[in-house]
Amino acid sequence: MVLYSTILDIKESMSKEAFIELVIEWNQGSPYQENIIPGIKWNGEKSIRFGDDNLWLEIIEYRNKNIIAVRYEKITEDGVIWDTDYIMNFDEMRMAIRLDRSYQERAIVTNAEFSTPHFISLLMQKDYIKPDGELKFERNALSINEDNASILSDIVTGKVKYQLPVVYVSKNIYNKNPLSIDWLCSRLKGTAHVLVQSDKKSNLCIREACGGNNEYNGAIGVYYPNDVLGHKRCVCKDGNEKNLMEKVVSHVLKYSILQTIDKLYTWQGVSNSLLYDRLAAQRKERLEAEQARDKAKNEVNDVYEAVDEELNTLQRQVEELTRTNEIQTYEIQGLRAKLSQADGVPIIMQGEEQEKFPGEIKDMILSVIADELSNVTKGSRREKVLNDVLEANDYEHLLDERKREIKKLFRGYTNMTTGIRQRLTELGFTITEDGKHYKVRYNNDTRFLATISKTASDHRTGENSASTICKEML
Repeated sequence: MVLYSTILDIKESMSKEAFIELVIEWNQGSPYQENIIPGIKWNGEKSIRFGDDNLWLEIIEYRNKNIIAVRYEKITEDGVIWDTDYIMNFDEMRMAIRLDRSYQERAIVTNAEFSTPHFISLLMQKDYIKPDGELKFERNALSINEDNASILSDIVTGKVKYQLPVVYVSKNIYNKNPLSIDWLCSRLKGTAHVLVQSDKKSNLCIREACGGNNEYNGAIGVYYPNDVLGHKRCVCKDGNEKNLMEKVVSHVLKYSILQTIDKLYTWQGVSNSLLYDRLAAQRKERLEAEQARDKAKNEVNDVYEAVDEELNTLQRQVEELTRTNEIQTYEIQGLRAKLSQADGVPIIMQGEEQEKFPGEIKDMILSVIADELSNVTKGSRREKVLNDVLEANDYEHLLDERKREIKKLFRGYTNMTTGIRQRLTELGFTITEDGKHYKVRYNNDTRFLATISKTASDHRTGENSASTICKEML
């Protein structure tokens, strides 16, 4: 199962020798003795293997495409197989990094934790990774304040798209981070850019720059490069920092893992291509041998048999690698199906009613579910399902916020002031005059109409008007 996957643009300063030396430095400098392959002595070879069957590092060069591929494999005592791949394409100066976990039949571990490859930190230290637009690849989060709020506003408004997802962490009401920023950066290095609000004092400036659409009060936003996915908003509802961390990391890693990549950015793809090239060369050699055999059969018999034997061996290796590729393809399809089931398949389908503002219909349905929770039996299956739907769909109480604002506007109402009229218009209401009254329509929809007196007849006029609007239109 693929646990981690990313592709990074690399600076021209990295040579083939520097790449291989960095891979060896990564292994030999590991803080875990059991991960170090003893006796590595590299003398400039581009195709070589170190280690034994349970712990090995192999380097292969695919000259036809100017690619060097590296695989590090470790098989633990309990049967877990860890594969780490680094594929460097020197024509395109791009590097694919991939971490995979599988199990032998005897394996008993089914949910082992993993760490992001330290190799990415080495790339950052050596300054080998090209910046992603305005954003550099660094081990620490970028602090967002009044001076650089435009970076966040460009992301929130969709003005700028980056190669990798962007995670924005806002300060909570206590001016603290809702989770450990250092740990978040460590787990997402190479797969996302992390931005963090510098101080709660910058709230007003940042919200103005983002048109009020940014996360705040401890909310975390995950902004994807793909417009179709939009962005995810994560909130710590139960005070459990670990759950919030896992939710954010899961959103990013699912996206990176499920991206379609060229086969030459995978270990199997490079190995397969090398075998096919060797097979083609052997076939050409065989054809030449057959032609030579017609002239001198006795001289080529030994060569012909040797070539046939190598052809059969290569063909078996190609078939084995092809089966491996097919298995991984099915696994990725399964992961995509799970992701779609988790985030994209609606429980009910939307009818023909159009939204009056983004998220209105979803919020209205979730509010009905929330109201129903007060009527169901505690601990029942119905309560569990309804709670699960609310938690999975990020219930934001948008309608409740609008109702509170309507009630606030009409509190102590005496007449239709410019401020009230302007705010009602901003909320989507159309106001027209009709004698001693105003006609208020919701998004100019004639089905939803409220009548409001131009002047208050008593102290309940504003309260009654607000109640009518909330009940019939919100």
